[in-house]
Amino acid sequence: MTLPDQHASVRYIVDDVQAAIDFYTTRLGFTLHSSAVPAFADVVRGPLRLLLSGPASSGARATPDDVTHGGRTRIHLAVDDLDAEIDRLRGTGLSFRSDVIAGPGGRQILLADPAGNLIELFQPARRPDAR
Repeated sequence: MTLPDQHASVRYIVDDVQAAIDFYTTRLGFTLHSSAVPAFADVVRGPLRLLLSGPASSGARATPDDVTHGGRTRIHLAVDDLDAEIDRLRGTGLSFRSDVIAGPGGRQILLADPAGNLIELFQPARRPDAR
């Protein structure tokens, strides 16, 4: 269990650690925590520590055959203004993997990092009782 003063960590397997560092720090507001390029780096945003494991890292070693790469697993980043964030990222040349989807909890859109790992940008719905 993660202690309250520690980050929750997610590992993404990436093809190019430096490209992943550049993507997460310049486009999505992460801060570089540590780096051992080309094998590994970790970036932080709020309580999330994202482990970026390149082909030379121990984290990229083979997994069991019944585990598939990617799929629907993704990190979920909350934003205050989804439309503004979409415009900002499109302005940097990014394209998205989905259209905006709205539901009872809010609105979301998917994009991918340079290795194809999914990122969900999510704007929570305003609650009627929120001030």
